[in-house]
Amino acid sequence: MIMQYSAFGLYMIVMFAIGLHFYFRTDSISDFVLGGRTLGPIPSAISSVASDFSGWLLMGLPAFAMTGGMGAFWIALGLLLGTFANWTFVAPKLRQESFDLDDAVTVPTFLERKLKDPTNFLRVVLSLAILFFFAFYTASGFVAGGKLFEVLFGLDYHIAITVGALVVLSYTFLGGYLAVSWTDVIQGMLMIAALIFIPVVAIQFMGGWDETFATLKELSPHQLGFFHGPVNKVVEGSLNINVETAGKAISILTIVSLMAWGLGYFGQPHILVRMMGINSVTEVKKARWIATGWSFIAMSMALLVGFIGVVYFQDHQIADAEYVFILMVQGLTHPLVGGLLLAAIMAAIMSTADSQLLVASSALTSDLVRDKISEKQSLQLGRLTVVVVALAALFLAWDENSKVLDIVSYAWAGLGSSIGAVMLVSLTWPKATYQGGIAGVLVGAFVTVGWNYLSGGWMNMFDLYELLPAFVLAALAVFVVSSMTQPKEVA
Repeated sequence: MIMQYSAFGLYMIVMFAIGLHFYFRTDSISDFVLGGRTLGPIPSAISSVASDFSGWLLMGLPAFAMTGGMGAFWIALGLLLGTFANWTFVAPKLRQESFDLDDAVTVPTFLERKLKDPTNFLRVVLSLAILFFFAFYTASGFVAGGKLFEVLFGLDYHIAITVGALVVLSYTFLGGYLAVSWTDVIQGMLMIAALIFIPVVAIQFMGGWDETFATLKELSPHQLGFFHGPVNKVVEGSLNINVETAGKAISILTIVSLMAWGLGYFGQPHILVRMMGINSVTEVKKARWIATGWSFIAMSMALLVGFIGVVYFQDHQIADAEYVFILMVQGLTHPLVGGLLLAAIMAAIMSTADSQLLVASSALTSDLVRDKISEKQSLQLGRLTVVVVALAALFLAWDENSKVLDIVSYAWAGLGSSIGAVMLVSLTWPKATYQGGIAGVLVGAFVTVGWNYLSGGWMNMFDLYELLPAFVLAALAVFVVSSMTQPKEVA
């Protein structure tokens, strides 16, 4: 165990050292939140997908595949299409226009200038939406970190999530955007290596692919078709799929609901800032293929981990399906290798939580109180905000029965609908107005929160994942209100 702890500890030291290095290169709030737009296509693409996938890639998605069968495939497909669409339709325009609009370095500032809002209210509601939903999103990372430390070090859950939060907080507080981006590159490579390595070793351990596949088919035939698996605890709450449908064919409504996850990409500020921070708009095309390819490999391997887990754990019950990757690492690898592979889970957690803390910081310092304080005060306030949001997320993660995928799905829907609809419409429809933008943000946020408490309804419409109705209604609100508030010269 000492070797495992040593490998894990070495990884943590390297991450902290990167943060310390960039601390001495961060002189302004612009450096802190966007790094001076100096990153090339490779670090921009890898850091964007690494910051996207968080702990749910190595814990939530394998657990869903293990317990929810091929339903997990539809989430992965939706996310893959969403990644490609985001880099194709949003990234080029966002990179160019954010620079042209007086070098806007945050999403709220960009949309305020894009839609010519003289009231500043659009920027305010966008910033508040980011702060609110990112507190939940960051909490999901702390839950995943707590579960990792709980298993790895035998810590009490509450001590474990506190330790995980302190690790992420340290280098984000110090180094800002450049530290976050470069640590994300390292963490992204570690995540993909771990996800490829474990299925290969597990299949060999269980006698090869043919034998593993045959056993899986015998144990759970529905895992291999477009069906729900035999048990569905992981997704019952977060994806609104009733456990009574386990073992039955997935309905069209459920498939649409699962694939709707892809819409969320258009409104994730921690991903959008990677597009804004790339060094040239001509590099976006390269970044698109790198990001899409990385996503395809990572999610395919995560699904495979979950399906293999059905066979690997056929003779023992595990208390929580979200431990499947952790337990397979511990059971199949040398302690030194295992320490590095478990560090990949922490990498997934850190690469998202750090980005979210940074964007939340910029939402306050660059958007809510800008022009009211000095550059030095902005930088200090930015670092203080990182601490405050981390504490709020820690509070939300305190329940040890929390599920990573549950929390992620709620935050993803809130950001995707309240920001994504406005972003997509504003970049593709020149008649969008700031009044329409404000309406879109408010409708997206409130529908997400309200829909989350509903179920059933006519043709089970309230069982849809809240992102889809919230996104559609938010986009409709932008169109309707913009049409009603056209400037006279445009009308």
